[in-house]
Amino acid sequence: MKTRHWLSLSLTLLACSVQAQQSIRFGVDPTFPPFEYKTSDGRLAGFDIDLGNAICSELQARCQWVENGFDGLIPALKAKKFDAILSSLSITAERGKAINFSDKLFNTPAFLVAAKNSGLTPTAESLKGKRVGVQQGSVFETYAKKYWAPAGVDVIPYPSADAVYADLVVGRLDATLDDATVVTQSLLSKPQGQNLTLIQPRVNDREIFGPGTGIGLRKEDQRLQASLNQAIAKIRSNGTYDRLAAKYFNFNIYGD
Repeated sequence: MKTRHWLSLSLTLLACSVQAQQSIRFGVDPTFPPFEYKTSDGRLAGFDIDLGNAICSELQARCQWVENGFDGLIPALKAKKFDAILSSLSITAERGKAINFSDKLFNTPAFLVAAKNSGLTPTAESLKGKRVGVQQGSVFETYAKKYWAPAGVDVIPYPSADAVYADLVVGRLDATLDDATVVTQSLLSKPQGQNLTLIQPRVNDREIFGPGTGIGLRKEDQRLQASLNQAIAKIRSNGTYDRLAAKYFNFNIYGD
């Protein structure tokens, strides 16, 4: 009971600091379903959007969503175009040099995606001379350029995951490296992706991919960071997180 009382009191005090600005402006690139995307009528939707709205609700603040290309999210944050980034942003040491992060939101695996009969594996030797598309500014681009490009793999950055998928389907690319959850929902589960598959084993590098995703913040915004972390802890403990996750996933999205 004492712990619960302390958490409630902390949330109340921290909410006051957030309420002083009346709203939290989240930067988002809505091209990454099921985490962030637009519905047919133009509304923002997805797990990250739901999480952001739930966090704002806990802090009694109004959520505002500012759309921005993924590769420009961190520069736009530092230019104060919005207060925080909530857009499936992986917590990495390299990004941590420029911004701070909230506590982890979720963690999903990365996989190479290629034709079922391609014979490719997620190694530099197998991919040498092949064209691999990645989303620009993503951890997938970082990994591919570090481990594969020096060995002769043609790593091609695209402004969005959708653009990668389009070229992969028509054969302009041999493979892509992407989030397994996103590429399964956006491509592999659809007719145009029926000849493509996740290639085992999982691609992993703790230094590049980090422990999962978090909310990105400016270094100086430590009070907002504390507020968001308290709200994240609250929605994890009161069942809100699990309820929202169940709308989109049938597995543990939080990861290890």
